[in-house]
Amino acid sequence: MAKIVECVPNFSEGRRPEVIEAILAEIKSVDGVLLLDKEMDRDHNRAVISFVGGPDEVKSAAFKAMAKATQMINMEKHRGEHPRMGATDVVPFIPISGVTMQDCVVLAEQLGKEVGEKLQIPVYLYESAAKRPDRVNLADVRRGEYEGIKAEIETNPDRKPDFGPAKMHPTAGAVAIGARMPLIAFNVYLGTPYVGVAKKIAKSIRFSGGGLRYCKALGFEIKERGLAQISMNLVNYRKTPIFRVFEMIKAEAERYGVPIVSSEIVGLTPQDALLDVADFYLRLENFKKDQVLENKLMTFAGGEKGGLEAFVDQVASSSPAPGGGSVAAACGALAGALSSMVCRLTIGKKRFKDVTDELKEVLGKAEDVRKRMEEFIVKDAGSFDKVMEAMKLPKYTDEEKKRRNQAIQEATKGAISVPLQVMETGLEALKLSQIVVEKGNPNMISDAGVAALTAKTAVEGAYLNVRINLNSIEDQNFVILTKQKADALKKEALLLAEEIGKKVEDRLT
Repeated sequence: MAKIVECVPNFSEGRRPEVIEAILAEIKSVDGVLLLDKEMDRDHNRAVISFVGGPDEVKSAAFKAMAKATQMINMEKHRGEHPRMGATDVVPFIPISGVTMQDCVVLAEQLGKEVGEKLQIPVYLYESAAKRPDRVNLADVRRGEYEGIKAEIETNPDRKPDFGPAKMHPTAGAVAIGARMPLIAFNVYLGTPYVGVAKKIAKSIRFSGGGLRYCKALGFEIKERGLAQISMNLVNYRKTPIFRVFEMIKAEAERYGVPIVSSEIVGLTPQDALLDVADFYLRLENFKKDQVLENKLMTFAGGEKGGLEAFVDQVASSSPAPGGGSVAAACGALAGALSSMVCRLTIGKKRFKDVTDELKEVLGKAEDVRKRMEEFIVKDAGSFDKVMEAMKLPKYTDEEKKRRNQAIQEATKGAISVPLQVMETGLEALKLSQIVVEKGNPNMISDAGVAALTAKTAVEGAYLNVRINLNSIEDQNFVILTKQKADALKKEALLLAEEIGKKVEDRLT
């Protein structure tokens, strides 16, 4: 599965197209990055840009865009309706495919460090990347906006940034960088010019005012249209769907005798969010999302399956890769996932408070195991492909035969390295499963036991791949040392698995 991250930076400029075009040019200059969308709003004096690509490429494009914005936007002169704290106001990373939220947190930290050091801009981490609970909510980070933060950043310890100087950049201000799930920017226009009504409704629907859990809302006057606007960010459209927000605004507006004129979505939105709206208002019965014509056409046109189904189909095909090595790594990923699940279903419960800290540490390690094993699934197939490529090299002359043999030997050593790493990581997974078997929620003992079994399978499966590839290696010293290491890992894993199995049996009775 391709690794895809979305980045949706917001810039404090909505009136000068030439500035946004210059920023876009920086983003487009990075190979492997695809620009998805741009939105400029004159009243808010703000632009929202969306682009996707591989993690490293997206991070590079974000930095280049921020550097350009730093050159061209002066916060000392900026005025607009939308709350803001910097030239580049906010930079969220969003996991789309083949990456986790934790991967995006790492990207946010890396970019934050680079921006703080190279651009000398104070950086605040927010949402999933936040280092402090009072910085999870972007509104809390941005409270006081540019002017308020500027007045306090050098004297108030609570305003100390996570990266960069504790001093506002003279023109670019500060920036919030974070990681989050897809956000929907949703605006509703009211049939009144009185902003007070919009502000009252916004307060009643946002979470901080006692409203909807994943809704952030503010009221604005849109002078150009003679209307009041409720501007919202829906940070979890699954738990706070668009239709629920709209219905609540409609009910509140009726109290003031104000109609809804229209609504708008700024930037991109997940298809599922709109299908949920259709399902709600049409009162569809037994509706399935695969009934959407375009989804079916994508499959017909060669759209790829995703996730487990695609992987299983690939294993079942006539292609020799992915094969047993990738399946062994998949077992290891599932072992880590199951240990994570048991931890999450134990942490936070009063009767397990004595082991909470230990299981939080186990959870972090289990997630790391899962991530590495997922990478090994791909790497194992790739290492086999390299062996096949080496075997296709020409062999007409003695020199060509020599080069081909050397290439095959090196590629085969690489094909041994991956399953050997799977064995090592599988043993880690087995040790983590031992802890969750002993200290996890006893209601999940069967899941903890399966975590141990799949970790054991990962080790044994990878061992078979090491052994078969060793048969092709001419360097006998390499063969002896590698086999000794693999044998030792397998022996330790089998003994530990047997011990864990007995503990599982004891806890089942």
